[in-house]
Amino acid sequence: MKNLFRKKIVLPLLAVMLFLTTTAFKNDFFEIAKQIEIFTTLFKEINMNYVDETNPGDLMDTAIKSMLNDLDPYTQFYNEQDVEASRINNAGDYTGIGAKVLTLKDKLVIVEPYKDYAADKAGLKAGDEIIKVDKVTVADFKDDAANLLQGAAGTEVTITYKRQGKTNTVKIIRESLEIKAVPHYAMVDEKTGYVVLRKFNSKASAETIGAIRALKNQGATQLILDLRGNPGGLLSEAVNVTNIFVPKDQLVVTTKSKVKKYNKTYYTKRDAIDSQIPLVVLIDGSSASASEIVSGALQDMDRAVVVGARSFGKGLVQRPKPLTYGTQMKITISRYYTPSGRCIQSLDYWNRDENGKATRVKKENYNAFKTRNGRDVFDGGGVQPDIEIALAKQSPITKAILDEHLIFNFATNYYYNNSVEELDNFDFSDADFKVFRSFLKSSGFDFKTKTENAFNTAIDVAEEENLNDEINDEYKKLMGAIQAFKTNAINDNKEQLKSLLSDEIIKRYFYSEGLYTYYTENNTEIKKALSILNNPAQYASILR
Repeated sequence: MKNLFRKKIVLPLLAVMLFLTTTAFKNDFFEIAKQIEIFTTLFKEINMNYVDETNPGDLMDTAIKSMLNDLDPYTQFYNEQDVEASRINNAGDYTGIGAKVLTLKDKLVIVEPYKDYAADKAGLKAGDEIIKVDKVTVADFKDDAANLLQGAAGTEVTITYKRQGKTNTVKIIRESLEIKAVPHYAMVDEKTGYVVLRKFNSKASAETIGAIRALKNQGATQLILDLRGNPGGLLSEAVNVTNIFVPKDQLVVTTKSKVKKYNKTYYTKRDAIDSQIPLVVLIDGSSASASEIVSGALQDMDRAVVVGARSFGKGLVQRPKPLTYGTQMKITISRYYTPSGRCIQSLDYWNRDENGKATRVKKENYNAFKTRNGRDVFDGGGVQPDIEIALAKQSPITKAILDEHLIFNFATNYYYNNSVEELDNFDFSDADFKVFRSFLKSSGFDFKTKTENAFNTAIDVAEEENLNDEINDEYKKLMGAIQAFKTNAINDNKEQLKSLLSDEIIKRYFYSEGLYTYYTENNTEIKKALSILNNPAQYASILR
């Protein structure tokens, strides 16, 4: 009877499923081949017959990027230079002038010269605008001009830059630079160690272990792990860093994909360095990807108290795929899930709004999950801290000021107009903040709220429908109220702006090393972390 059932029902069913699967694959393959052929013939015809001269490379670059823009911002195409830059970022080695550089349309801006490296020794300062590298004018360079600064150690490069309106030229000898995953660690008080982990490159876990062991030798019996501003990196290193604090064979993260081979579970593989030491993890809106794996896993396991602001919300996993001619692409292959089962991806790039922008999960649609101790944690966008610090969450006006580099530019002016001899004596006063307000006004800063943009759109529609006369007075009142809000918004965010201004200014005089020292005495999040760790009952109650 069983054999008959197998012959009459099961085998035909399997045959049908195999046929459908094979047919679906063939249909997909045919569609891909068809579209490639259409594009190839179109590309050929344009380049052969268009009325003006075309640049096939530029056209193809635009086509590829436009296609990828419809997916998500992490699926990207890399030319040969980009591939090398990615290798440097993950390996932690770098050969160049020894400075963090921002690429703008017509110039390169020194964001931070690394202490005692080539750029610093040559006298370059944050805010210097590089306009020429050797004989190449930055404004005329089509690719990422920062690549011009890289080269073999020991080679010379001539930099032409502007500082405070004056043009200067300097020769710099390139040198090797080790990009540290852990740029700083120190004792905050007699029993609390503080570790800054800034990126998840291949050395992240090893450097973190080294820092923790050194701190424990200095008497640390509790720890603060700072992941603020950490954009992520290698998933394997996120698992290894988590493994420092939790035992072997613990689930850290799961990846789920439409491609079966990318569905994976990642467990800790070694014994923990210390599975009992009280731990606070600091995160903010710039903590992403691998940072969220670590903070989310430690939160789900009730192994650490998470303090700060909601993290970025990047729950997408990428994998590099080699292409021809030394190029490469990074493609999103899966989503990752924390041990409790939550995906913390915040933006939905596949269901965009009417303006083509990725949509965000509404708070009322968040799903609740449970930590090991039964605490509620939620999906829907980033890791939510156990203890939120209001000052750590950037307000819309603060974001707008940062996006226009106005805090950075003000710090540059401050550096050339003020003297700060000792870190302990630095204080960004209310008088200084008044000067900053004047600087914003003189720079033409105009913050547009979402509400303001919506009302402007509405009044345009009203004009089309001849309703503007009826609603004009009300519109003026509303816009007046918005303007009053905008006028007060800078003062309302005074403490947050003063904190960011202090951080940027301190780096100008004392580098990042000085900023970390300043943090241990003045930073709000660190102070809160200390108060929790120094109160064992509170620490335990948060995790219960």
